[in-house]
Amino acid sequence: MKHVDAAVIGFGTAGKALALALANSGVQVCVIEQSEQMYGGTCPNVACIPTKDLVHAAEMSAAFGGSDEERQERYEAAIDEKDRLVRSLRVNNYHSLANHPRISVVDGTASFVAPHTLRIESRTEPEELEAEEVFICTGSRPIVPAIPGAEGPRVYTSETMMDVRVLPQRLVIIGAGYIGMEFASMYANFGSQVTVVQDGTEFLPREDRDIAQAVKKSLEDRGILLELGANVTAIENDVEQALVVLERGGETLRVPADAVLVAVGRRPNLEGLNVEASGVDLTDHGGVITDDHLRSTVPNVWALGDVRGKHQFTYIAYDDYRIVASDLLGDGTRTTSSRGAIPYAVFTTPPFARVGMTEDEARDAGFNVKTALLPMDHIIRARILDEPTGVLKAVVDANSSQILGMHLFCINAPEMANLAKIAMDARLPYTTLRDAIYTHPTMAESLNNLFAEI
Repeated sequence: MKHVDAAVIGFGTAGKALALALANSGVQVCVIEQSEQMYGGTCPNVACIPTKDLVHAAEMSAAFGGSDEERQERYEAAIDEKDRLVRSLRVNNYHSLANHPRISVVDGTASFVAPHTLRIESRTEPEELEAEEVFICTGSRPIVPAIPGAEGPRVYTSETMMDVRVLPQRLVIIGAGYIGMEFASMYANFGSQVTVVQDGTEFLPREDRDIAQAVKKSLEDRGILLELGANVTAIENDVEQALVVLERGGETLRVPADAVLVAVGRRPNLEGLNVEASGVDLTDHGGVITDDHLRSTVPNVWALGDVRGKHQFTYIAYDDYRIVASDLLGDGTRTTSSRGAIPYAVFTTPPFARVGMTEDEARDAGFNVKTALLPMDHIIRARILDEPTGVLKAVVDANSSQILGMHLFCINAPEMANLAKIAMDARLPYTTLRDAIYTHPTMAESLNNLFAEI
């Protein structure tokens, strides 16, 4: 049996950063990754980076228009460019760890034998590894619902859809969440006719109602069909197409598709890990239970990133690394409770972003709420960029002047959300953003006008 100081299961954002920090402190680290295609984790290989690369390419394609043949050429070129980008990132990520003298990268599948003992199945003979400390960083995987026909040849997840080289003329997306909306917007820009199916009747139910309605109208204005309140009962596959069978209000519909994207969420990836042998406790949804320092219920076993079943963002995984590093190498003051407001963005066209509470959430929490709305056609920069779609919304506590929430549906929304987070974490009154001096003409200066409406 081999022995190391630390075993990191999963070569993702959290695992990579933590392995480097531990190794630089003198610790001998073994990183186990089951797929050579996943060095660096979900984000650079099958999620954030390739999707945003394709989103940008799709927006450029939409600006050119052209025939179906021209759209197909641009789409195929975009897939090629995405693949080149991902390959280069994968190589860089691998060498960032493999070249370190105190890190060994093992290509294989890890499973628990005991809390600090792992069985490694690799190309060579299986071996057992004992580690003083174990870090579970195995990420998440797409959920594939138990729909008859969901394993058909024209059915894809968000990870496999990006490898489709023929632009689907008709794309049906099952799920109107954040992943579904991003792909719907992207493929509509590439030229596909997109239909989105959701069983619930309320669109983007977690978002502020003003923003959700603005996003819905924008998508529909671009020709994206939203089938809300419809249950998918089957996917029928034949040689020429797939038929997505919907039940809505007692009516049965069959929607034809060249491709079907299942985008109903992601779940913690513990498949094959034999987590029962580790003794760590799991949530009802299959995530690893951790405390504020990301310690599991077993001593010297931590869990970081999506496998916890919490916020599934690569920047949260990176902050998980900082929390564990603070626990092991620092003063332990950084915890999940000290993150502050957590921003997120969805890269539709235009994108929408949020940090903090919605208006309804703030009222339900008992705040004396004041709000402000600013349409895009009031913002000079948006008009210069010919991006008039969208709206900004601020939610403020009238008693303290604290910003409770910012909701941005506009070009550059993901960047503006970061500015809002800093202001909210610093507990600056909304008047600080209202009265700040910004460069001109920019989207950030719209905060002058937005907060002037409070």
